[in-house]
Amino acid sequence: MSKTILVVDDSASLRQVVAIALKGGGYTVIEGCDGQDGLDKLKGNKIHLIVSDVNMPIMDGLTMVKTIKSMPEYKFTPVIMLTTESGEDKKNAGKEYGVRAWMVKPFKPAQMLDAISKLLPA
Repeated sequence: MSKTILVVDDSASLRQVVAIALKGGGYTVIEGCDGQDGLDKLKGNKIHLIVSDVNMPIMDGLTMVKTIKSMPEYKFTPVIMLTTESGEDKKNAGKEYGVRAWMVKPFKPAQMLDAISKLLPA
C-alpha cells in the first residue's frame, strides 16, 4: 500500500508540480489550499507525511503544524516545509513546532523524494 502525503500550498501550480513528483515516486497525494484546508483534509484520512508552505491565507503553515502536532494521531507525522522563507527565525520556529525538514523554493523533485525517503522508511 502506498504512503499518503498531504501537500498544502495556496499555489495550485506548485501543488500540481509537487503532486506529479510525489506520484512519480509512488506516493498517494492529497492536496490542501491553505492551513485550515490542510487540517480539514486530515479528518478521515491516514496521512503519513505533510509538505507545507509557510505563507498562506486563512491559516499559515506554521500555525497548521503547531495544531497538527497537538493531535495525538499526528504528533509524530513528519512535516517538510517547502517555502520561499529562508530566515533563521522562521526555521527555528518550525523546528520548535516539530518540522523535520526545510526546503526553499524552487525545489528539485529528486531532492524532495530523497528527503521523503529518509523521513518515511519503506
